[in-house]
Amino acid sequence: MVRYIAVKLLYMLLTLFILATATFFLMKVIPGNPFLGEKKLPTEIYNNIMEKYGFDQPLYKQYLTYMNNLIHFDLGTSMRATHLTVNSIIQQSFTNSAKLGIVAIIVSVIVGIGLGIVSALYHSKAIDHFTSIVAVIGVSIPSFVIGPLLQYFFGVKLGWFHVAGLKEPLDYIMPTISLAALPIAFIARLTRSNMIEVMNADYIRTAKSKGLAKSFIIHRHALRNAILPVVTYLGPMTANIITGSVIVESIFGISGLGKYFVLSVSNRDYTVIMGVTLFYASILMIARFCTDVAYVFIDPRIKLAGREGNG
Repeated sequence: MVRYIAVKLLYMLLTLFILATATFFLMKVIPGNPFLGEKKLPTEIYNNIMEKYGFDQPLYKQYLTYMNNLIHFDLGTSMRATHLTVNSIIQQSFTNSAKLGIVAIIVSVIVGIGLGIVSALYHSKAIDHFTSIVAVIGVSIPSFVIGPLLQYFFGVKLGWFHVAGLKEPLDYIMPTISLAALPIAFIARLTRSNMIEVMNADYIRTAKSKGLAKSFIIHRHALRNAILPVVTYLGPMTANIITGSVIVESIFGISGLGKYFVLSVSNRDYTVIMGVTLFYASILMIARFCTDVAYVFIDPRIKLAGREGNG
């Protein structure tokens, strides 16, 4: 297990290094910079700004400085909001994003697995057809369409929720639905298909012939095997929810990290773009790492890297 974790961590660090390098040079390739606005700055002031941020240095020196700061967890200062560091922007704004993302992930897993199990147990019946229709709708309609529709019907017409912001717990409902619709649909379909396959397996028939309770068979035998593909999907699902929150936060006026990311792109705020990109990547890789470890614990048949060689 120690070797397995060490190898995974090494791959994570290598991936972050490659991503940081690629992001840095891509930012340099993009024409222009944050200081070339509609109003042209005097040459002397412009040169002073370029010197302040090290843009007058050779590219390799800028890269080495950036990587040195990154090693010390210093993501730099925003080039537009010069009174804010990228670290402080992430720290202040990620709270809302994290709350919304965690709620959406929990809802996706619980509702998705629940619908999949019910659909599999009542295969080819009315509830199965209803669940399939819900899943198709969830897969077909993107979050940037679901969000405005929810705002219009439940916010404007019915007045049940605030159209924007997270003023109270009920305000999480609409953005959570927007983020969780696709994962719920995918998890439900994945669980349903695997549950149907598992329930027809020989060992399930054997368990039934022994007179074991149906609920015990489902929780003890069927669900544990049927849920393995869902666990594998948790990593990509986390990626979809986190990246999807950028759009959803903009739609619902949530002051989260996605809002700053969108603004940084439009303002060409290089330090914020690179910092937020690396932060997102770190979260996604940590989520993928946790998924891999959880997969091993759920299915003991999986061999950890190097175990056979040590055996």
